[in-house]
Amino acid sequence: MQDDADFTEFVTFTIAGQIFGLPIARVQDVFKPERITHVPLAGAQIAGVLNLRGRIVTVIDMRYRLEVKHREAGDAPMAIGIEAKGESFGLLVDTVGEVLKLPETDREPNPINLDRKLAALAAGVYRLDGQLLVALDIDRVLDLRAEAAQAA
Repeated sequence: MQDDADFTEFVTFTIAGQIFGLPIARVQDVFKPERITHVPLAGAQIAGVLNLRGRIVTVIDMRYRLEVKHREAGDAPMAIGIEAKGESFGLLVDTVGEVLKLPETDREPNPINLDRKLAALAAGVYRLDGQLLVALDIDRVLDLRAEAAQAA
């Protein structure tokens, strides 16, 4: 019998039809973002900031972060709230799914044919029924400075 240390619980979500997972231990909130304020001169990945229960949250558009086609004008995104390095972030995603408890022994390294942008943010993959769940490394997702340096 495996104990709970051998499992990770993931909050699942989709972006452009691909299923992703973030460790539930890193997730603070799941919410529908409202009144996002644009930040002048911020990179394209920064959708803006919003006030969430008195906290200023930097909103990152995961479609820009992963360089996939942009959201249609009428599609309302969801957001996943993350705390990191004393700051609050909201990751804009298409839909939020269920929480999955997956065994660590089922995690596989990134496949060689995984898109390079995705592979740079992934901490491995899980094969689900006909789908590939990409487990994201939240620290890499939030490291926007590395992306800015590569673009310069």
